[in-house]
Formats: sequence, structure tokens, C-alpha cells
Amino acid sequence: MAINLLSAGAVQPGLVKVVDAFRRQTGDDVKITFATAPAIRKRLNNGEMFDLMIAPVNLLDELSTQGNAKGADRNTVGRIGVGVAVRDGVPLPKIATVDEFKQSLLDAESIVYNQASTGSYLESLFERLGISAQLKAKTSRYADFAAVRDHIRKGRGNEIGLGATTVIIESASKGLKFVGPLPAEIQNYTTYAAIVMADSPVRETAATLFRYLSSLNAKAIFTSAGIE
Repeated sequence: MAINLLSAGAVQPGLVKVVDAFRRQTGDDVKITFATAPAIRKRLNNGEMFDLMIAPVNLLDELSTQGNAKGADRNTVGRIGVGVAVRDGVPLPKIATVDEFKQSLLDAESIVYNQASTGSYLESLFERLGISAQLKAKTSRYADFAAVRDHIRKGRGNEIGLGATTVIIESASKGLKFVGPLPAEIQNYTTYAAIVMADSPVRETAATLFRYLSSLNAKAIFTSAGIE
């Protein structure tokens, strides 16, 4: 029986390779479903069953008092920052300082980011920087980064996309250019961790993958994908 793994999409570039290595080493099959944090919450609230879950720690905190995620041990996968992307081939905006980043956003024709945890942080950041009102009319938000990527890739003009650094870097062959991470003063890291679901019918096998996520080999793969 396969291990059903529900995971946040930001860790996908590293997790897919880690799971492939796990399969080769153990022979165990793993089925991965990727979703945003809001979608993960909705799936669990709707009663969907999974054996292992990787999610932002704030979501795990929320779920730790309920259902089959209650009181589960955690295994930290790593943390991921927020980065800036543009369509491949266009001039790169200046983002080295907070002032440069603000001006580049104000100069852009459109701003694109997701509705997940990254998007929630950006929304509060723009409020803090005092540019929320100026950006509102030219902002598009999508359920996940795949839609953000497609918007930027197919767009025209001066557009800026924002998202987890991992998925931007992975999109280098899909029409996007990674400009760089947010300036350190306003950077936000989301930490992701894994738990084994209490009612998993393959709990022992799922626990093997749970432990493998913190192995030296897995950590090296995650690091190479931009997961610190």
C-alpha cells in the first residue's frame, strides 16, 4: 500500500527528489498530493485521509489540537524565503534594498502572487511599506504559484511576480527568471515540518519516510533546492 503524502507546494522541488531517493532505497511507494496551506486545511476539514503531511508550522500549530493531527511529533523539513521573478528575457528590476524594491513595485505595470501563506505575508508587507493602495489596482492573485508562473510567462510589459524562492528557481526552464530574494530587512521565512497522521493505516511505513526526511541525504537534496 502506498504512503499518501499531502504536502505544501513550496517544498515540491526538493521533496520530489527526496521521495525518489526514498523509493529507490526502500522500495516503498509514495503518492504525493501538493496543495496550498488553505487547500490543505480544507482537505483535512473535509475528512480526506492521508498518512503523512508536510505543512507550514503555523498551520500545524492550528491543527495540533484536532483530528488525526492532534499531538503529532514533528520533523522540520526546512525554511523557505520569498523571492522576486520576472519573465525571462526582460530587464531585471532593482531589489537590493527596501527602497529599490518598493520603487520597482511602484514602477511595475502589474504585480502577481498567490493566495497562500506567501501571499498573506506580502499583503501585510505592502501595508507596512505604505504602498498597498498604489498596488491594489494592478495586483493579481492566484490559488498557487503555477498560475502565477503562467501569468508572468505569458504576459507582456513590466510585470513582477513574487513567490517562494524554491518554486521560482525551479521555473527557470519554464519562462521565468529569478531576480533574487527579498531584502534581508523584509524577508519572511516559512518553516515547513512533517507529521505522521494518527489514523494512518500504514503508520509504520509512513514513519520510515518521516524519519528519512531528516537524513543527511535528504537534507543535502533539500538544501540544493533552496530549502534551508
